[in-house]
Amino acid sequence: MQNDPNPQGKGISSVLQDLARSRPEIPLPPKQIDQVSSELFTSLFVLNSDFIFRPVTGRSYWLYRLDGKFKLLLLSPADWSAGHPGQFIAECILREDVTWTLTLDAEASRDAGLLQHINNERQRLQAELEQAGSLEEAMPAYIPSLAFYRRLLAFGLGSSLRASLRAAGINALAWNEAKGLLAKVAT
Repeated sequence: MQNDPNPQGKGISSVLQDLARSRPEIPLPPKQIDQVSSELFTSLFVLNSDFIFRPVTGRSYWLYRLDGKFKLLLLSPADWSAGHPGQFIAECILREDVTWTLTLDAEASRDAGLLQHINNERQRLQAELEQAGSLEEAMPAYIPSLAFYRRLLAFGLGSSLRASLRAAGINALAWNEAKGLLAKVAT
């Protein structure tokens, strides 16, 4: 009998399997630049919050703000017996295309400080998109500052949005070119 050198299944093959599973497994439709930027912003906002579990598509998760930091948790505000651990911000759902939805709580939507933070983050992302050589280059691939599952999901998000940009034929365009093309289609 030979000893298993990797009894816990850790190592490069496990990481490669995780990377493969983080990509969308559904056909991806073409998306225009406004939809891509909105989905990118929302998804990165969720992925930049703290969480240490592997999210599952279609399940609700709950975003809270604790001591100035955002944390994605498994428990809804109603699930806490002694009150939730901070300001409830939003319900978040991971979609099959590896983008996130975020439904802002009514009370949080009246928080001027939170809205200013969201606006500042949106403007920062907008500047990054405008400075990128192409839309494809602007999509996330590897974000070393994120923890493991968040990093995997960012990789999957980038793969998903790049595929949608390719399907729309705008992946090689710069942000302003794609916006200009969208404006021509709208008129």
